[in-house]
Amino acid sequence: MAEQSEPRRFVPAERFPVDLPATGALMPGDSVGARRFMTVTDGRPFALEGGGRLQEITVAYETWGHLNSDASNAVLICHALTGDSHAAGPISSGHPSVGWWDDLIGPGRAIDTEEFFVVCSNVLGGCQGTTGPASVDPETGHHYGSSFPQVTVRDMVRTQKLLGDRLGIGRWRSVVGGSMGGMQVLEWGAMYPRRVASLIPLATTAAASAMQIAWSAVGRLSIVTDPGFRGGDYYDSPDGEGPWQGLMLGREIAQVTYRSAEIFDDRFGRAHHDPRREFHPWGRFEIESYLDHHGQKLVRRFDANSYLVVSKSMDLHDLGRGRGGVVAALRRLRMPVTTVSISSDTLYPPCQQAEIHDEVTAGGGSCRYEVIESPQGHDGFLLESEPMAPLITKALEEAGN
Repeated sequence: MAEQSEPRRFVPAERFPVDLPATGALMPGDSVGARRFMTVTDGRPFALEGGGRLQEITVAYETWGHLNSDASNAVLICHALTGDSHAAGPISSGHPSVGWWDDLIGPGRAIDTEEFFVVCSNVLGGCQGTTGPASVDPETGHHYGSSFPQVTVRDMVRTQKLLGDRLGIGRWRSVVGGSMGGMQVLEWGAMYPRRVASLIPLATTAAASAMQIAWSAVGRLSIVTDPGFRGGDYYDSPDGEGPWQGLMLGREIAQVTYRSAEIFDDRFGRAHHDPRREFHPWGRFEIESYLDHHGQKLVRRFDANSYLVVSKSMDLHDLGRGRGGVVAALRRLRMPVTTVSISSDTLYPPCQQAEIHDEVTAGGGSCRYEVIESPQGHDGFLLESEPMAPLITKALEEAGN
């Protein structure tokens, strides 16, 4: 006989813990770990592409290696949607996880910190030290919250350029990144062609597609319909009363798109997390437990408002905006480009990276295109370090010639 259960509306605590914070943003008093901070504005408001402005911008960043005497060995790493400046390095105070690209950055690795000076900054609008919605507005003394303006990928790149100026870097050996990071890479090539010797955009696109926008939109809707969102002004909410349910759900939706059916079937199949609760309304399959884990993990290190702002910036990404269209923008790129696809990526499918290659070369530019055969889906650009490493190494070597 099936287990007698409570009403379906009851969600067990293991799925929605009540101690989840209102925000996982880096706040005053928190350990900053290896982060450094730079105010990149010069006393004048920073005008945003969409028409808003920010009075002051602080950028959180990390570095590895040493800048050489002529500043010719600098490499900029650009992170994806929920990444941050901790691209490499161990778990430590202020860094609950190993660097998101730790296998590729370090002594003797693909991005060799014995040869290169490597920089990674948290994007504008983020929540791990760079000015974003959780930051205090110097004009009001309160968190920006709902008043934080929409930023674009171009605004992010402009702040990175200002950071590079203050670090004494006139030209990057390469700008490297995947997904949203790859969007930044392409914008570097279009905005500052004399400031970058090569581009390495991975698992990305020259303009967000309707499908990418669709997935992003439902993730944002899950956040703003959470009663704990309070219109975006939730920073004084106690644990358990912020918009964690919406952010958790948004992350779970996204996580489905980041992997492949093959990986989910091989890893989880139809296994139950607790076979004794198979017929309970909230008894979970292993795949549900996996999604809940990732949702809860993000809530503890990210901010709901930042998720809205940064994911919308990805939807707004269009390399051809104001440049005569995507084809014209790609055909103007003259620095060497290396673009890489993950064969099973359905969110940023290989045809989008193939378009980058085809249009750059059609315009007379140089572009190498590689496909990594992997079942990992979109997350393959983070997980497939072994096949990715020689492609990045070769691109960096050629950029120095």
